[in-house]
Amino acid sequence: QVQLVESGGGSVRPGGSLKLSCVVTGTFYQVSVMGFYRRRPGQQREGVATITSDAITNIADSAKGRFTISRDIAKNTIWLQMNDLQVNDTAVYYCNAYVTVMTSDHIGADYYWGPGTQVTVSL
Repeated sequence: QVQLVESGGGSVRPGGSLKLSCVVTGTFYQVSVMGFYRRRPGQQREGVATITSDAITNIADSAKGRFTISRDIAKNTIWLQMNDLQVNDTAVYYCNAYVTVMTSDHIGADYYWGPGTQVTVSL
């Protein structure tokens, strides 16, 4: 069973930093693209940053220059370093991963989500 475990959320003041992490656990064949998404209060979930197994990254315009995503393939872990956080970054941040699961009679891939971690930026 595949699970995503996030950590690193919390509360900071504007201009502060946080580092989120996400690890894929369970039994699986491989993990492809991973990323972080967020849902701000009253808004739909949106992409923040993604990273492929080849370390190709995609950062949302709202996060460029402030957020950095990195990955350890061997540990099935990604990190999101968030600097210069602003009030508008307040959201629940979700980890997402495209995971291939292989058993003796079945192989399949799907997107999995973590439960989310709260990031609050306030004065």
